[in-house]
Amino acid sequence: MTSLAPLPVPTAELGEGPCWDAADGTLYWVDVPPGRVHALDADGRLRSWEAGQPVGAVALRAGGGLVLAAADGFLTLDTGTGEVARLARVDHGPAVRMNDGACDRAGRFYAGSMAADESPGLGALYRLDPDHRLTRLITGIGISNGIGWSPDDRQMYYVDSLDHRLDVLDYDPATGEVGERRTVADIGGGSVVPDGLTVDADGGIWVAVWGGGVVHRFTPDGALTATVEVPATYVTCPTFGGEGLATMYITTAAGPGDGAGRLFACRPGVTGQPTHPYRG
Repeated sequence: MTSLAPLPVPTAELGEGPCWDAADGTLYWVDVPPGRVHALDADGRLRSWEAGQPVGAVALRAGGGLVLAAADGFLTLDTGTGEVARLARVDHGPAVRMNDGACDRAGRFYAGSMAADESPGLGALYRLDPDHRLTRLITGIGISNGIGWSPDDRQMYYVDSLDHRLDVLDYDPATGEVGERRTVADIGGGSVVPDGLTVDADGGIWVAVWGGGVVHRFTPDGALTATVEVPATYVTCPTFGGEGLATMYITTAAGPGDGAGRLFACRPGVTGQPTHPYRG
């Protein structure tokens, strides 16, 4: 594994949701509280947009631009003009906001919610289908976080941070339906909790540990096989990108640590899976 290196971009209050666009070699990510979406191009050019409300996750859009999981639902962002438009509203009230999310191979956008004050049980997990139909899949969530799929698309990995564990659900790639949650690995305790995740091409699940300053890699049966140490206590989410999907990008939040709020890159010795766009 090569050393971890910070990238020359602004520090974030709460960096989250890195997302790689292989078509033009661009990394997208968000700074949640100010609702800021960033893009770092292959030539090192930084672009930013304002969503006008907190943004928990960003996804590519097959028709161009981006889709955002924002405070009160899903928005589109035209990266050419900066225009933001409503795609689907989530009626969960002002005390709850959308958080992390990702798209499956069929172009469905899965994203969850959390209470703004992190009160348990007020969040949920949603699926936004390409026809813009919104389905609530799981209720009673604390902090809905990482979502990813096994290479064969038969398993969906999921994190509710307040449960202190990585879960897996059987997944039907034809319908997008999910089964019951089962525990893969217990992670952290107290204020140390699992956050965002990504799944590599070999099926390993990389989970950021908020409060722990690390990203852990687990096998599907829960064995811990690798750890990336990050000079920031609040590590939020990893993703794969770069040439051959061999680079891991890691977002962090403000707080303790010399690298707090920075965006990092390393080469962990495995490759990732392609990012899928929302197909609505």
